[in-house]
Amino acid sequence: MGELSVNHLLGIKYITKEDVDLIFKTADHFKEVINRPIKKVPSLRDITIANLFFENSTRTRLSFELAEKRLSADVVNFSAASSSVKKGETLIDTVNNILSMKVDMVVMRHPNPGAGVFLSQHVNASIVNAGDGAHEHPTQALLDSYSIREKLGEVTGKNVVIVGDILHSRVALSNIFALKLQGANVKVCGPKTLIPKHIEKLGVEVETNLRKALEWCDVANMLRVQNERMDISYFPSTREYVQQFGLNKDLLGSLNKEITIMHPGPINRGVEITSDVADSDHAIILDQVQNGVAVRMAVIYLLASKIKQ
Repeated sequence: MGELSVNHLLGIKYITKEDVDLIFKTADHFKEVINRPIKKVPSLRDITIANLFFENSTRTRLSFELAEKRLSADVVNFSAASSSVKKGETLIDTVNNILSMKVDMVVMRHPNPGAGVFLSQHVNASIVNAGDGAHEHPTQALLDSYSIREKLGEVTGKNVVIVGDILHSRVALSNIFALKLQGANVKVCGPKTLIPKHIEKLGVEVETNLRKALEWCDVANMLRVQNERMDISYFPSTREYVQQFGLNKDLLGSLNKEITIMHPGPINRGVEITSDVADSDHAIILDQVQNGVAVRMAVIYLLASKIKQ
């Protein structure tokens, strides 16, 4: 097997197409493992991983924890809400205290963009970015691309539209980087107020009409509106958002082709997507969740094999 070109997974923009291919090939192997009756492998028995979540997370944290345990790593969970961070301890002090307990890898979610990069320059451990503010969420983008590859055979040449709150979404940014890296065509769709100003510079097109976007795409990745990141109102009302950018069964049925529907979760049912679409055969939302564990196993395994050297 090859090895990654990086010692940390800080963002998609720092990795190569070869890295992505290697992660996917490794994830294929682990996907087979997690579907066996005995779902564990002893690969990382001597590795200790700390999960540091300075922001709330359910799915990502559980997915990482499960991935680590499936690889037989020792796992330490740290939630900032109940920690000394509340007492004013700095990020580096917090992490160095944890590392002094002989931790090899840190999986971190942090509200500040660039926190993972900052940390990687100051501590002696492998860092995996599990989301930094509205910046990047690399493992989500990898599992999304992996899910497209599984469903459609490949990512290269496919038309993917990302719909919704692009402005506040780290998932959108990481997905754009990952999809472009693999040769997909990408459009973003949503209210003008929720599309970043110079997004075309990333090589994506903006489409403000949802129907047109759906008629063009092979895959629609529906993002939720991130109300918790908004300090002003970006559109008149939820009802108006739903009318213009919500995906329902009627709209899906009126297209002259089948498209694949994705969602990184958590779903606001009835807002960006209705229940009958989320639960339909078009949607691969639960496949994404399952693939998330295999992809995160692959990332952790490949990074850990560089620590062991």
